[in-house]
Amino acid sequence: MIHIVFNEADTAVLNKAIELDETLQGKVVQIKDDYAVGPLANIYIGEGIAARKAWWMQVLAGGDYDGKAEDGSVDDYKTIAELVGELHRNPEEIVWIWAAQNKHDVSGYYWLLHFVKAFQGRVFILYLNNLPFFNEKGSIFYPSWLHTIPPKEFLKAKKLARPITLSEFEVDPDEWIRLCNENKGVRILEGGKKLVQHAYDFYDADIKRFITKDWQKAGKIIAQFLSKHKHTTGDAYLLWRLKLMVTNGEYDVQGELKNMKDFEIKHKTGVTEQVNG
Repeated sequence: MIHIVFNEADTAVLNKAIELDETLQGKVVQIKDDYAVGPLANIYIGEGIAARKAWWMQVLAGGDYDGKAEDGSVDDYKTIAELVGELHRNPEEIVWIWAAQNKHDVSGYYWLLHFVKAFQGRVFILYLNNLPFFNEKGSIFYPSWLHTIPPKEFLKAKKLARPITLSEFEVDPDEWIRLCNENKGVRILEGGKKLVQHAYDFYDADIKRFITKDWQKAGKIIAQFLSKHKHTTGDAYLLWRLKLMVTNGEYDVQGELKNMKDFEIKHKTGVTEQVNG
């Protein structure tokens, strides 16, 4: 059994669950790119793969994750080639795809289907869509991320595993191709597996609500946004957007435009502070 997840934190908690239940024994594989943001055009051929990598290099340049796009630590195409190789070599091998109801996991699921559709019947989905679980304190909650589920609760979640149907292998890739052809910058989950797309500046207006007349570290602005808004994304993407606002002359800045802790931002002198919320 091969388990596929889409977040590093999911890998840790699923491995703990595997320790509790031998029927889950298998290798955990992580798809690392965040397919909920960035270009998608021609994503399965060299031109599109190169364009996406170049975009990530631009986004991460000079920031907290500088160099990560080209250091080989994120190479989903290599990961998937190894996975497909294993499936060809071992006809008894099966795949469990774990996904929670968030745009990151759903986008990763759509991207993945292209590579595993030839193994229909051996590929299972565990989509935790609006399902209740117990947290560590014993209270019921509806997780948006796998890693927020206690390991013992995964033993209950395994009952949700079902084969991806032939119909899903036909319909879902068509939906992904439509999104790829639109080639917008941000994908948001509306419910179920429905993704809608927006421009690259989708988060900008809400980020700006946390910029005030007082100096604040970029990291503090990003942290406030992430803690208070329903639609969020990775801090690297938000840092990139903040830097663009500064370089466009929208705000005053002090410090070096590098890591989140290296520079501070505030409203330009004389500009009215925007209302937080």
